Amino acid sequence: MTDKIIIFDTTLRDGEQSPGAAMTKDEKVRIAKQLEKLRVDVIEAGFAAASPGDAEAIHAIAQAVKDSTICSLARATERDIRAAGEAIKPAQSKRIHTFIATSPIHMEKKLRMTPDQVVENAVKAVQWAREYTDDVEFSAEDAVRSELDFLCRIFDAVIKAGAKTINVPDTVGYSVPAMWGERFKQLIERVPNADKVVWSTHCHNDLGMAVANSLAAVMNGARQVECTINGLGERAGNASLEEVVMAIRTRPDIFKVETRIETSQIVTTSKLVSTITGYPVQPNKAIVGANAFAHESGIHQDGVLKHRETYEIMRPEDVGWTANKIVLGKLSGRNAFKQRLQELGIELDSEQALNEAFARFKDLADRKSEIFDEDIQALFSDGREELEAYRFISLSQHSETGERPQCRLVFTQQGSEVSSQSDGNGPVDATVKAIERHVQSGAELLLFSVNAITTGTEAQGEVTMRLARHGRIVNGTAADPDIVVAAAKAYLSALNKLGTDERLNPQTMATPV
Repeated sequence: MTDKIIIFDTTLRDGEQSPGAAMTKDEKVRIAKQLEKLRVDVIEAGFAAASPGDAEAIHAIAQAVKDSTICSLARATERDIRAAGEAIKPAQSKRIHTFIATSPIHMEKKLRMTPDQVVENAVKAVQWAREYTDDVEFSAEDAVRSELDFLCRIFDAVIKAGAKTINVPDTVGYSVPAMWGERFKQLIERVPNADKVVWSTHCHNDLGMAVANSLAAVMNGARQVECTINGLGERAGNASLEEVVMAIRTRPDIFKVETRIETSQIVTTSKLVSTITGYPVQPNKAIVGANAFAHESGIHQDGVLKHRETYEIMRPEDVGWTANKIVLGKLSGRNAFKQRLQELGIELDSEQALNEAFARFKDLADRKSEIFDEDIQALFSDGREELEAYRFISLSQHSETGERPQCRLVFTQQGSEVSSQSDGNGPVDATVKAIERHVQSGAELLLFSVNAITTGTEAQGEVTMRLARHGRIVNGTAADPDIVVAAAKAYLSALNKLGTDERLNPQTMATPV
């Protein structure tokens, strides 16, 4: 029989530690439901002790998702464990993932604990977690730089305490495949009762080897891979779920394992995560990049036309790439639009929400002759919240060679219409300055990026604005055929997020497992 690999997705926890990628509760629930359609085995929904907001989001996901195990991260403290246990309580299948640092540098400099104290705390954490669930995972933070003998000792202790999954993380992305595979081989050989637990790998991508290291661990006994959609994560990111899954599926001759992932949902999930977090996918990204199945070379094109497998090792449709599009006009119907939303995994909670989305759809149809799936998904990228401090109304701008561009902007602030204007080095600069002339937010613009959603000059531009203020980082994302309008909407969206009483940014918490 082929062994099964458990896919543990940490997009909503480790992925959210990317600067500006913090998500609202509703956004997290939406991604979690899509991960359930993807048939992810375990969804790490967040870090409950980080804030009441994170705990509420985990609780909401635990109520909404039925087919995946819902997990919360927790440091090896009683407060963290109990917060995690309460947050996951509604889940049909639940897990607590607790961790403590085990490398000499972390124990001495960060924890200021002796090895004996670290083992004692780890055992207590597992025991507290088992009061809430039998499914307890233990991680040795910075295992890549930990001493092998000490890892064997602490893993033996937590297995005796009742841990069911042992996670070995390359927290700092330091390892290489041969070394990482050998570490798993030695641990499984040396730890008593190693055959009674699932061994898990969690790799960061600082040296670009997170996927390769994860697969090396699989080849040496790991049966759970911790990963994220699009490889999202702090610093250089985590192992990419889509790359791990498709490597296993494409090379059964090497890995001799399988996952339960519904691969046709990969592209939809990728686009959803990209839209919500404001992190665009690079065109040459494996599996989900726009060019992943494009062939420019004449030799390649000729070969693919004659026989697909000459240059394609996967079928685009196997991961969810399709040529589906709706050709829009005045006669495009509401029911057809609703049906396409369902096919794309976009759920609306009321008729009013559907009507508002359809109105935006028709408005776009008046300005763009063909509407693609990507355009429909972008209709929901503006992050429309019920309580918006700022909302875009209209914009006029003038740009002429040799003259400074001018922008006049109309928007609402707390429901009241305001107008502001400014010049700038370019149309977008003038637009941002016009907003700030009135708002005076004091925010620092960290990132301005524009991504064409589809091909052609009619394509919508999806704009991301990343703002920082008082140590808090947020992303605002919006799309429009006019990129200056998209920039204005994205900037206002970011200001809305800066003005809310959201929870502490995940990246400021000590959770680098």
